[in-house]
Amino acid sequence: MSTYDPGRDLRWLLLRPWLLIGRLVVVLSSLLSLALVLLFQANNPDPKVQQRLGQKIFTTLTGLGPCFIKVGQALSTRPDLVRRDWLDQLTQLQDNLPAFPHAIALQTVEADLGAPVTQLFEEFPDYPVAAASLGQVYKAKPVGGPWVAVKVQRPQLEQQLRRDLVLIRLLGVLAAPLLPLNLGFGLGEIIDEFGRSLFEEIDYRKEADNAERFARLFEGNAAVIVPRVDRSLSGQRVLTTSWINGTKLQQRQELEAQRLDPASLIRTGVISGLQQLLEFGYFHADPHPGNLFALPGKTGALGHVAYVDFGMMDSISNSDRLTLTGAVVHLINRDFEGLARDFVDLGFLNAKTDLTPIIPALEEVLGGALGENVGSFNFKAITDRFSELMYAYPFRVPARFALIIRAVVSQEGLAMRLDPSFRIINVAYPYVARRLLAGDTAEMREKLLEVLFDRDGRLQLERLENLLAVVENDTGGSGSDLIPVAGAGLKLLLGEEGRSLRNRLLLTLVRDNRLNTEDIKGLMRLLGRTFAPQRIAGRFLTRLNPLAA
Repeated sequence: MSTYDPGRDLRWLLLRPWLLIGRLVVVLSSLLSLALVLLFQANNPDPKVQQRLGQKIFTTLTGLGPCFIKVGQALSTRPDLVRRDWLDQLTQLQDNLPAFPHAIALQTVEADLGAPVTQLFEEFPDYPVAAASLGQVYKAKPVGGPWVAVKVQRPQLEQQLRRDLVLIRLLGVLAAPLLPLNLGFGLGEIIDEFGRSLFEEIDYRKEADNAERFARLFEGNAAVIVPRVDRSLSGQRVLTTSWINGTKLQQRQELEAQRLDPASLIRTGVISGLQQLLEFGYFHADPHPGNLFALPGKTGALGHVAYVDFGMMDSISNSDRLTLTGAVVHLINRDFEGLARDFVDLGFLNAKTDLTPIIPALEEVLGGALGENVGSFNFKAITDRFSELMYAYPFRVPARFALIIRAVVSQEGLAMRLDPSFRIINVAYPYVARRLLAGDTAEMREKLLEVLFDRDGRLQLERLENLLAVVENDTGGSGSDLIPVAGAGLKLLLGEEGRSLRNRLLLTLVRDNRLNTEDIKGLMRLLGRTFAPQRIAGRFLTRLNPLAA
């Protein structure tokens, strides 16, 4: 399998000046031409002018090839960064690109699978149903089997990627000091991460492994569908999977025309993304609209969503995963000192950094964004504010977080495209709160103890109240959501796994060599208020009929 190596690839291209010079001229002339057009016409109020600019961006990136198309794909999920009239054009970069010749696709299939297409398939159309940056997809029917999706890789892709990544890295590193960026890490590191992921993406055997691993993680979740890989019809440059009949998560009007609920689909996409990051430690790093399909049906409050294209995947270490979960908890409880320590643990701050001036700065940036309403939190707005903090404080973003941030930002961008009022944290809060209160894993039980008890072992009732309120007020749930949470919590408290929790509660009773029952009384009062039958029934009826409130 070919790998990305910036030093080796630079030497490779320097030894081929006929490739380097000609391509450099093409790239520079195309990008400078686009920059000049945008500079003079970007503020023109005429919609037709803006549409032409969007088409100019599309044709420029398409003409420059796969690497530049990938940049455009990332921008297509960012309605907060890209004008709506340009966005429509960029969205077409996901699977509406020019197809390469059909004869070359047939040759690739035969070379990879060892037999002519006519022997392997009953039906194989003359034209693909979609053409993307790295390959094109056919809807075909194997001999004696159901319809499948056959993805065939573009010709000479490895050489093109190697050449263009060298040029993009050179131009990026040279231009970085002139750009209005304060990323806290080198632009070259971002490009290297991008290059490594691209080279993994062009080996379809690796993608087949990824798809099967992803399917195993969600096999018990009826709301998340993963196509099945057909290994007998797959190779390094050809990948065959079961066919997905769905609607792309792209236009709200199209989803509603198919009688699909955008809110429930957004919820599934975001919660499954959180599971990937905070539970599984393995995530789809390219969740753009062309890779997510809405299917009919619902499971509770969750719509049915199918993932496709598993070329760009990444893992997160257990320690990082647990720290990220803890960071959300600290954010819920407005514990900015704990959040600052999380940044140190994740590598965003040096371990020797004095946190004293940073804690109030975090409170100013994040506390103000949270406000009184969790739903006012916007991930993109926060990342923008953090770029300001980086000038005054020694923040840096570790290279290993480049794909994580890209995946989260892409997920939020996709959701905001369907619903401009969407806030990702409005789904993340209840998800993490439920997991904490259920204490379903050893790591969650450890985090729950950290939330409920301070360093002196005192019970922090206001934090428990915050968690219960987040679950109760979750707009995507039902009025009875607290019942299963309470059941799981009671099972934890009385079971073998709850030994540490029982010990901590006992220590709160006997503190400073005397019996102290105030914390326990407060806990009983809180639970009595929260789980009062009238209150549960009232919230359930309100969810069924909002006008009754």
